[in-house]
Amino acid sequence: MSRVGRLSIVLFVLLMVSGCLTTSGGGLSGGLSTAVTAVTEISKASRPISDEEEYYVGRALAARILTIYKLVNNAVVVDYVNLVGLTLSYHSDKPNTYGGYHFAILDTMEKNAFACPGGLIFITKGMLLTAKNEDELAAILAHEIAHINSRDGISAISSARWTEALTVIGTTAAKQYGSPEFGKLVSIFEGSIEDVFKTIVVNGYSQQQEFSADERAVEFLRRAGYNPSALHDVISTLNLQGAAGGGIMKTHPSSSERLERLMTKGKQVSLNMDTFKKRSDRFRAVIKKL
Repeated sequence: MSRVGRLSIVLFVLLMVSGCLTTSGGGLSGGLSTAVTAVTEISKASRPISDEEEYYVGRALAARILTIYKLVNNAVVVDYVNLVGLTLSYHSDKPNTYGGYHFAILDTMEKNAFACPGGLIFITKGMLLTAKNEDELAAILAHEIAHINSRDGISAISSARWTEALTVIGTTAAKQYGSPEFGKLVSIFEGSIEDVFKTIVVNGYSQQQEFSADERAVEFLRRAGYNPSALHDVISTLNLQGAAGGGIMKTHPSSSERLERLMTKGKQVSLNMDTFKKRSDRFRAVIKKL
């Protein structure tokens, strides 16, 4: 069975445990027993993790991130970021996810952005203020959307966890709430979230994942009518200013390598300057409210 096949089995059970899924009747232990029976049947066929399962992984990761950062509670700015983000998502290779795309602002002056599996994207207040115009904001969000399109976060989960989990699921004790085997499944789920957290927030993605996200982001910008060279511009600014932590700048390829590639991939197209000015004016008016 493939790693993602094992992942889908375990996550469904563990999300029942963590309270991410609602059970109807029979309580938690009864719902879990039903879930284990169902996923045992599913385990007979190898399949990729579903969009629904990926969404719940992303939700758990978002909760983990929000133990570190607070959210900006400003409806005008948040709605605006969602407007720009959704415009980009509609022009991406995966316009729809199970729970939809949602964008939120983290209340920190760190310059960063994070994409949780399934469609939850965080941009920091510091990163938002670094963007000079709406096109640069769009470039940042397009890059994170590209990671979601490619399922880069899910790929961070250790395959060893699911080898162990598959063995645990096969035991009768794993079906019993409060048993040691049940607790082991909870531990495996928590470990899987930590795998994704370390990749997205701490260590950064691989060189190929970042190059691919840059390339796809440029295409999404082009499709949506934004300046495709905006990603080059914002990474150049971040390179000069410095960006702490993981996310968009904590990568294995150096900024200079990414900028060199974007010079050819992100060539500026002929922009409607009236439209560009309107977008830029709108951006400035909203940012003043932050």
